Amino acid sequence: MGTFKIATYNVNSLRSRLHIVIPWLTQNRPDVLCMQETKVEDAKFPAEEFEKCGYQVAFRGTKQYNGVAIASLLAPEAVSCGFDDGGPADGERLISCIFPGVTVLNTYVPQGRDKESPHFAYKLEWFHRLRAFLEKNGSPDTQLIWCGDLNVAPDAIDVHDPKRLLGHVCFTPEVWDAFAGVKAWGLLDIFRKHHPGQPGQYTFFDYRVASSVARGLGWRIDHILATRPLAERSLGCSIDLKPRLAEKPSDHTIILAEFDL
Repeated sequence: MGTFKIATYNVNSLRSRLHIVIPWLTQNRPDVLCMQETKVEDAKFPAEEFEKCGYQVAFRGTKQYNGVAIASLLAPEAVSCGFDDGGPADGERLISCIFPGVTVLNTYVPQGRDKESPHFAYKLEWFHRLRAFLEKNGSPDTQLIWCGDLNVAPDAIDVHDPKRLLGHVCFTPEVWDAFAGVKAWGLLDIFRKHHPGQPGQYTFFDYRVASSVARGLGWRIDHILATRPLAERSLGCSIDLKPRLAEKPSDHTIILAEFDL
């Protein structure tokens, strides 16, 4: 297969970001683009826009909230959505595609809202369910990628002000532990493999903070992780800030990784 390029992007409403997504695909030509928070029901998903530039797309979504999609140059061998443990399937938060040589798991992890709310408990449980999902459906000895908006900044260098932000639902020990529990199944942070200890590398910049990108007031909450057999074959991983600086952007930007398959 040669090199395999994969990117992930929380689009924060796909139809509002097509002016960013489609040109980016055309210029960068990744093998796979995973998208989250598409906010579009399946009947209105703009699949034809992807097809025009050579991509097939698998998707699951609802109007206004959540939604995940995987655009790919090659047709996946299999597609599945949601958990299979008898609880809420959350198909609009989890989609998996099997490609020749690699499985891609794209997730939009619940944000959690407030630590005192049931949404936060649901977020922690979501990570535990995902660990069980991997144990049931995968193997750390295979080539698997987990990526998406994971709503966790795992280390102090992953936020612009760790002292002030400590305790936020995306930057708190309970979430770090839950995230670490999924990683312990056998997943490595590809960005940190290539940029160990480097601060100031962010994928999310709040709309509500004036000049947040220029001032470096961001968070690294979008991630690409891979099992060890694949991580050892990673060639690089980078954050592309240009989409966040585009006209009418998402509050997230794109992270891209490349592997030698």
